[in-house]
Amino acid sequence: MAKSVDEVAEAMFNLVKDAAGLKKLKAMDLNKSMVEMFGPEVDKQTCKDAIKKLINSGRCVYTYFGGSYIELPHREAAAND
Repeated sequence: MAKSVDEVAEAMFNLVKDAAGLKKLKAMDLNKSMVEMFGPEVDKQTCKDAIKKLINSGRCVYTYFGGSYIELPHREAAAND
């Protein structure tokens, strides 16, 4: 049975959260990890939709530093006041 976009998005979010501060993940890294994790239950379109859901919800953001990466939103120092 195919995995839902919500299930894949949650798994991707957990990967991004665990990698925060240690490694920057690209969309392709997340796609490959989902295929390894779920096997044939997940396809490329489901991964694409899951990333779109994470970005649109604000749970993750795209950053650019010599390439596009998906990370948790950064909290600005001024927001700590």
